Amino acid sequence: MFKGLLTLVFLSLSLPTFAAPVVGGTFLNNLGAEPPTLNPLSSQDASASEIENYTMSALLERNPDTYEWEESVAEKWSISKDGMTFDFKIREGVTFHDGKPLTAEDVKFTFDAIMDKENKYKTAHRRSYFENFESVEVIDQYNVRFKAKEVYFANFDQAAGLSIVPKHVYADTSKKAEKKLNKTIVGSGPYILDEFKRGRQIMLKRNPNWYGWKLKTKKGEHNYERILFRFLKEPEVELQRFEKGDLDFVGLSPEKFVLRAKGGKWGKDLIKKKVENKAPSGYSFIGFNLTSPIFSSVKTRKALAMLVNKPLMNEKFQFDLSLSANGPVYRQSFYNNTDVKPVEYDPKAALALLREDGWADKDGDGILEKNGVKLSFTILEPLQDFIKYLTIFQEDAKKAGVDINVKYVEWNTFIKLLNERKFDAVRLAWTGGQVDWDPKQVWHSSSIANEGSNFVQYSNPKVDKLIDESRATMDRNKRAQMLKQVHKIISDDHAYIYFFNRKYALYAHNKRVKMEKDTYNYTIGASHWWLEP
Repeated sequence: MFKGLLTLVFLSLSLPTFAAPVVGGTFLNNLGAEPPTLNPLSSQDASASEIENYTMSALLERNPDTYEWEESVAEKWSISKDGMTFDFKIREGVTFHDGKPLTAEDVKFTFDAIMDKENKYKTAHRRSYFENFESVEVIDQYNVRFKAKEVYFANFDQAAGLSIVPKHVYADTSKKAEKKLNKTIVGSGPYILDEFKRGRQIMLKRNPNWYGWKLKTKKGEHNYERILFRFLKEPEVELQRFEKGDLDFVGLSPEKFVLRAKGGKWGKDLIKKKVENKAPSGYSFIGFNLTSPIFSSVKTRKALAMLVNKPLMNEKFQFDLSLSANGPVYRQSFYNNTDVKPVEYDPKAALALLREDGWADKDGDGILEKNGVKLSFTILEPLQDFIKYLTIFQEDAKKAGVDINVKYVEWNTFIKLLNERKFDAVRLAWTGGQVDWDPKQVWHSSSIANEGSNFVQYSNPKVDKLIDESRATMDRNKRAQMLKQVHKIISDDHAYIYFFNRKYALYAHNKRVKMEKDTYNYTIGASHWWLEP
């Protein structure tokens, strides 16, 4: 489940064929994984978020170039002098996809569902962003007030960015309703869910009644008549389908960008782009289940990180298009602690550290053990293309006496095991999140319960305290100093093995996709693209 000024560098530039966007056509895209649920209250994965981006609306939206808030569902807003009360005036005539009007009652319901103490709506992963609010009050049909009970630097941002669900659809928490809502989504956004075929595709159609068509700030956006999302899990298959014309757009890994995206139609019918912008960068990682005796020691976890040959992975798969991650915030971030260095690959030092921590091969089978427990574990992996990274790790670890099994798990099953905490270790990735970092959702101990995002079950009282204090600090520079401490402590605790942050946004589109520019300051701007008639 959302400031910084840098110079934007364009590394490629394509000029639009048309003077203005053209409406029409079906845009062919890929989600990668089928969403386990489309319910915008309970969904947690990137695939569902992508669908929500097209079908849901928030009170306000960010400008892609300035990052400033602009009108959306709300046409006016105000902040009290003490910064604790936020009023929003909902524009009249906004309707949900089923034709029912969007009112202040729906805004209040959305907030109340997120904060429901019984977790009936399975929203624990979103709660940390709204917990500092005392209430949401309905003033009248089109006016709503958010009242904060505690200072939080992002209180207004969270209120403004709240995606609103219709109370008349999502209030029912019965098992029957839950099953139905997993397969549908009702919002007030520019696209309506037209079809969801399990195992095959999702089709969205343009919403003729979207309020945004009348707004100047939305001019030129959402030009496709339909959007078809496929569920192609393998990057190589995805690229093949793109080359055949079954997709209009693909994101590219550095490996695909350098080695595969060339020859044939590339440069003519298929155009690849390498752009730099200010959008936050995510990172891939291996997360340890910290309740496991194997991973109870920081020394052991650090030693395992030292067995990851990132220089080789960078050479073989990243081609110097990424940065070696140094912790839970991306390297280009304002909150990055530059004193924290990425863990270096050093198998000899890793083995020495494991022995120092009490691990030894007592029975001569080549696997280290301690207190009768073998240093043997399984990493769950939801994306087959990443297995080659884990294979390198697996082979180096074996030489040091660490037995690693890599197991590919289908996405829906993977999420279930993650939420139930039934894993030794998992390989996953976090997206970049917000420009202003708030680590509470992932790293605060309060985010462990109720299927929260702290699935590795990391707990450090000092980190909790610093996170809490940083959230109540409005001065960005002072907050950064606190969060740089958080960055260092979490990195030193080695709950994750961190892989890479991207340097650039790498993607490709075919020649029928048109755009005014390759990227905006905070996004590549796919919602502004259109198709050649």
